[in-house]
Amino acid sequence: MSQQHRAPRRGGPPLRVTTRNARFQQWQALLGNRTKRQRAGEFLVQGVRPLTLALDHDWPLREVLYAGDRSPSRWARDFLDRVPAETSRIAVASELLHELGGKEDTVPELLGVAAMPEDRLDRMSPGPDFLGVAFDRPITPGNIGTLVRSADAFGAHGVIVSGHAADIYDPKSLRASTGSLFAVPVVRVPSPQSVADWATGLRARGVPLRIVGTDERGTAGLTRTDLTGPVLVVIGNETSGMSGAWRELCDETVSIPIGGAASSLNAAAAATVLLYETARQRGFPSH
Repeated sequence: MSQQHRAPRRGGPPLRVTTRNARFQQWQALLGNRTKRQRAGEFLVQGVRPLTLALDHDWPLREVLYAGDRSPSRWARDFLDRVPAETSRIAVASELLHELGGKEDTVPELLGVAAMPEDRLDRMSPGPDFLGVAFDRPITPGNIGTLVRSADAFGAHGVIVSGHAADIYDPKSLRASTGSLFAVPVVRVPSPQSVADWATGLRARGVPLRIVGTDERGTAGLTRTDLTGPVLVVIGNETSGMSGAWRELCDETVSIPIGGAASSLNAAAAATVLLYETARQRGFPSH
C-alpha cells in the first residue's frame, strides 16, 4: 500500500493500531454503547455501500480504518484517494477490523468513524412538494433503518424520530438503511411540540404543510387521501401507535386496508406502503 494511503494526513507519519489499545476500545464502544456514541458525537460506519454513500454525500468522516497488513482492492484505493485530507487514515490489524466489522465470516477492507450532525429540523428543506416522515418513539433500530431506506427510495425529503426512541446511529439501524441514512436528513426531536413549532413557522412562511397520521381507525382510506401537497406523514410506535400528542397535531388520520389473518402491519412496512402511495400520486421520484 502506498504511503498516501497509510498517512493519516499529508506529510504526517502513518498511524497504526495493532493491539486492543485505548483507541480500539473507543471504536468498540461506538458499536455497542449509545451513551458513548452520543458523548463522542460520532459513530462507526460498516459496509461498502454505506461508506460510499457517506463520501458521495460529503458526510464528515473523522477517521478511516483500513487493513494495514494486506493489499487493498481498487474500490478501497479509490475511496482512500477521495477521502478529504483532514480525515485521519489509520492502519489497523485485520483481526481487529474483523472484530469491528459486524460479520463473522468477513474482514472489512475499510471502516469509517463519522460525525453526528446537529439535530435541527432546518436540515430539511420544505417546499411545495415536501414529503417528510415522522416516526413516533420507535422501539427497534432495524425499523428506523428500514423506514429511512423506504423514505430514500420514494423521494422523501427527511425523517423525524420523535421522543424516547431507539438510536438512529445504532449499527443495526445503519445496516437496515443500507446507507440511506447518509442520503436523507434524519433528525431526532424530544417531543411532538418541536415539530408543532416547526410546522407553525413553515405555515407562517406560506408553506401549507399538512400532517397526516396513520391509524387502523383512521378517518379516511389511504388511497382516497390527497398526498400531493407538502405533507408530513406520521408513523406510530410499533406497540401503541401514535401518542395523544401526535394525534392532536394531525390534520387527518388515514388507515391502510389489509386482509388475511394479520391484525396490523409492522411500522416500517406501514410506512413503506404509505410512502409508495404518496410517490404514486406524485408520479414517483426520478432517478
